[in-house]
Amino acid sequence: MTDPGVTGKPVVLTAHARERMRERGAREADVVQAIRIGQPEAAQRGLVLYRLNLEFHREWDGRYYGVQQVVPVVAEEGDRLVVVTVYVFYFQEGARP
Repeated sequence: MTDPGVTGKPVVLTAHARERMRERGAREADVVQAIRIGQPEAAQRGLVLYRLNLEFHREWDGRYYGVQQVVPVVAEEGDRLVVVTVYVFYFQEGARP
């Protein structure tokens, strides 16, 4: 369960986070959803990361995957949440159904 304190704060994406999202195939709506309902974990330097597995069922980088895990790394700054970077992992590689 996510921290109830983060649910109402606005999410701000840094230029670095936007670039990593583009490179790694994450959508902004999925990053925000991960922060709102994903599983929080402590990260380095007082940051928090949020993991959220999403049904994917399409190709990424020439391979078909069933699950995409979106992992934004967030700094809580007063009244807003700043996304520092975004990791993306893909699972259930295989042939199209």
